[in-house]
Amino acid sequence: MADPTTTRRRLLELGGTAILAAFAGCNTAAPRTGTETPAGTTSSETPEAETATETATATETATSPYTRVYRQVSDSVVLVRTDTGQGSGFVARPSYVVTNAHVVDDAATAEIRFSGGRWSRGEIVGTDPHSDLAVIALPESAPDVEALSFAAEPAVVGQEVVAIGNPFDLDGSVTAGIVSGTDRWIPAPTGSRIPDAIQTDAAVNPGNSGGPLVSLDGRVVAVISSGGGENIAFGISAALARRVVPALIADGRFEHPYIGVTLLGLTPDLARANGMATPRGVLVTAVDEDGPAAGVVRGGTEIRVVDGRRVRVGGDVLLAIDGERIQTTEDLGSYLALQTRPGDTVELTLLRDGTELTVEVELGARPA
Repeated sequence: MADPTTTRRRLLELGGTAILAAFAGCNTAAPRTGTETPAGTTSSETPEAETATETATATETATSPYTRVYRQVSDSVVLVRTDTGQGSGFVARPSYVVTNAHVVDDAATAEIRFSGGRWSRGEIVGTDPHSDLAVIALPESAPDVEALSFAAEPAVVGQEVVAIGNPFDLDGSVTAGIVSGTDRWIPAPTGSRIPDAIQTDAAVNPGNSGGPLVSLDGRVVAVISSGGGENIAFGISAALARRVVPALIADGRFEHPYIGVTLLGLTPDLARANGMATPRGVLVTAVDEDGPAAGVVRGGTEIRVVDGRRVRVGGDVLLAIDGERIQTTEDLGSYLALQTRPGDTVELTLLRDGTELTVEVELGARPA
């Protein structure tokens, strides 16, 4: 059996060599002994080889997908500051910056800081608290930077993304991650919920709000809205932003379609409480008496304790809208937000007292 002292000493010697090599940036190949190189020198490495190594390292860094997307996007990302707070934003159209509604709040103007420390003052031309989006118009004197494009295709789970913004006032910070989930519902400043949101594990901190979450080709897949802890952050989807932003630029506001029902996802116990053998669709628990669905869709008729909570049961079960199956409340919210507008008539497939029926509802505009 080997002497423990000798073995420990040998390990320490090997460990020390490895640490020195790491600090020196060396590889682990055996050192040269001073034999002549093809160039006729006795140097351990030729100048040409050193230059080639440096070039290879620089090329590897330059071709990193995160480096490329940062260089492509960062000049278009800005800091947005008002009297009440600050966040991030990005140029989404020539002379227009997109950010969060909660970043600008009720302000009329905002100070915009571009990369390199250049400042400009912009006018807030539209806000939509229901989607947590806002648009700021830039003056002609503002720096001319390239506008970022919203992604045309929906984000997919597992897709690599990069968040660029100004967390804690650290200009142009970048973090990377993946799309962790799609079709999420997140809180809006109004107390309602924003449909079709994107979830990511990219690090998002105070100050990132309003900045872009971009794909590796530099297209905006979401406008960052919230984050904090446990590798979970959220953003407003590009699909929803593509609808809202043009309206904010043109009219200063956006009208969201409104059907006027309160819904609840069906668990097995809740399905049985409503006389269903298996869960399908979503349960209508209440109907706004002044809303578009009043008198057409039926809400709950009695209260029972189901799954440990009091629930209004006995209402219609919504199975489909315009032929599209509804399995979750998110399904309906996303369909309304992305496929319809106030004034559209939609066809609802309902299950009422065990019988399927079809009704039509003309959508209204969501109350302020």
